[in-house]
Amino acid sequence: MLLDAIVPSDEYPSAADAGGEDFVRAVLGERPDWILRIDRVLRLVDDEALASYGGVFGDIDPSARTAVLDRLTDDSDYVWLAQLIWGGYFADDGNGGNHRQASWSMLGWRTGPPGWPPPHTPAPRRLITPDAVEDRYDVVVIGSGAGGSTVACHLAEAGRSVLLVEAGGWPQTPDLSGDHLRSPRMNWGLTAHSGPAADGHPRVFDDGTGSVVLRPSDPQWSNNAFTVGGGTRVYGAQAWRFGPLDFAMASHYGVPKSSALADWPFGYDELEPYYEQAEWEVGVSGGIDNSPYAGVRRRPLPMPPLPTGPAHETLVAGAAELGWDTVTVPLLVNSTAYLGRPACRQCSMCVGFACPVDAKNGSQNTMLVRALATGRCHLLTETWARRLVVGRAGRVESVSLVGERHCRQWTRDVAASEFVLAAGAIESARLLLNSAHDREPSGLGNTTDQVGRYLQGHSYGGALGIFDDPIEDLIGPGPSVAIAGFRHDNEFVIGGGILAKEFVPTPANTFRYLSGAGLIGLHGLAAKHGMRTLAPRMMRVMGPIQEVTTASARVRVDPAVGDRFGIPVVRLSGDLHPEDHRGQAFLSDRSAEWLMASGATTVVPMAAPRPSGPSGGQHQAGTTRMGDSPAASVTDPFGRVWGHSNVRVADGGLHVTNGGVNPVLTIFANALRVADHMITGTTVRGRPR
Repeated sequence: MLLDAIVPSDEYPSAADAGGEDFVRAVLGERPDWILRIDRVLRLVDDEALASYGGVFGDIDPSARTAVLDRLTDDSDYVWLAQLIWGGYFADDGNGGNHRQASWSMLGWRTGPPGWPPPHTPAPRRLITPDAVEDRYDVVVIGSGAGGSTVACHLAEAGRSVLLVEAGGWPQTPDLSGDHLRSPRMNWGLTAHSGPAADGHPRVFDDGTGSVVLRPSDPQWSNNAFTVGGGTRVYGAQAWRFGPLDFAMASHYGVPKSSALADWPFGYDELEPYYEQAEWEVGVSGGIDNSPYAGVRRRPLPMPPLPTGPAHETLVAGAAELGWDTVTVPLLVNSTAYLGRPACRQCSMCVGFACPVDAKNGSQNTMLVRALATGRCHLLTETWARRLVVGRAGRVESVSLVGERHCRQWTRDVAASEFVLAAGAIESARLLLNSAHDREPSGLGNTTDQVGRYLQGHSYGGALGIFDDPIEDLIGPGPSVAIAGFRHDNEFVIGGGILAKEFVPTPANTFRYLSGAGLIGLHGLAAKHGMRTLAPRMMRVMGPIQEVTTASARVRVDPAVGDRFGIPVVRLSGDLHPEDHRGQAFLSDRSAEWLMASGATTVVPMAAPRPSGPSGGQHQAGTTRMGDSPAASVTDPFGRVWGHSNVRVADGGLHVTNGGVNPVLTIFANALRVADHMITGTTVRGRPR
């Protein structure tokens, strides 16, 4: 009865008719801890029905049931359950609650152009098993995302033997391209198909008064896809360069109270040749940022922008009304066939999903393919690095690996001349901390207590707009147009960020956006009709802010909590700086202005919905930041861990600040720079060893 009171029947099925009971059973099979929470809601519903109408919920009149639920909209458990039921109703039919995609038909929503999805062609795989791992390599690289695969590729092409270790597996594309509720970008509380597994990989959050154990599906866990290719397998692929001021925030603004804001140890000119190299070797389409805060470039992008549609033109016109310049968003997505991969077919499911036609360029289909083609790079998946092992002379000599094979745990120490950490800012810091030894009891490279500090990512400002006429054209990926003029020098704000049209939203997420904004209810025919009316008329504008770094936002390890292999897990603590909340509000206000100028008749600026705790997730950075002195950094300007010349970092952990734009192109570019220095002892700009 509750299912159909939340999603009633009209000319389209009710929640129960669409398979809602199957959906709930499947969800509880994965999350049995939710049973007590649902039982509480059921008791609450019956208690309210008895108090108001003298009968249990199932026995009272349908109109009375709606009135009962109206009284529960301030209860957090009821809000959660109602959104979950709607989520199943609007998700893909594989989740069981949307038989024959009836709700999509109601909204006029589709996954892609005619003939979508295309037949799946399995990706070629060249993996080794643990028993085939050699005793020694020239280099061991931990992590196969943007940083790790790039370093592995260029070292292998330079003639070095490389073992590339990835904690995740290599899921098939269909497993990552169709589920609307299981993605590191969806936050429905269900385990992402891109990993890690729900059980055996907890983290701990410490809010200063106590701690809570987190599972990977919890937003505070800060997941970024544990799979071959890392976050690039399922990312949104915006390919922005950091600008000159992004490398000199402290010099430009000063250091705010309680902040650890600092300049990078080098500037834009040092990284510019590697930005160009990354754009051409990985593949970027789109427009050129000509705002005052963009750096100079010597070469255009290799591909033109993707085709756009009416929504794009509406926002361009709105920006012109405000006198704001726009740019077509640069994307690591093929607009034409490029380097043997096809052009994007502009489906409606990009961010959070793997590309079925392989037109989205991640490390798994670019740098990694090249690395494996050399025959000198060996990829070992589903394997965790427990610790780096230090010899008697204080030099790192090997890495201790662990995994499971045929239901049995195995361990192996692998020696190398050099080691590169590229497991993401959180896991790379964890590995250094777990590599404590007699000379460094607080962690490898941590004699000045810098490892794990300055954790940052991106908080977002934004707004939701409702237009009189349908505006959602379902032309993917979605973020075609952006404003880049708010990246710096905004009054009363330190830093700033871009604003861009949001990715095409899934119907399930659209319901959460509209209900969260108070534009539709949580139950009843009015909510159902509201979705039908507003979903095609909704548009969101979003943008990341420059976070102001703090030393208290950090990664530690918790010796009392181990993962499935007994490795101490990450313990997260700290929070955003007050300046970050001001920056978020600033971008939300600008987003609302843009939507109103574009014709939106209702605009709801984004509040600050993120949970407490440090920023992280897919844009995680900091933790092993570069610098000119070990007193305030973990590595030197070339990613070498202070005191350990044969250990480097090559992921976003090196970022001193994280830009007001998506950071992945900077990770690709700086990894090219790190690899260049490993091979030649210099960089393109000739920085000395």
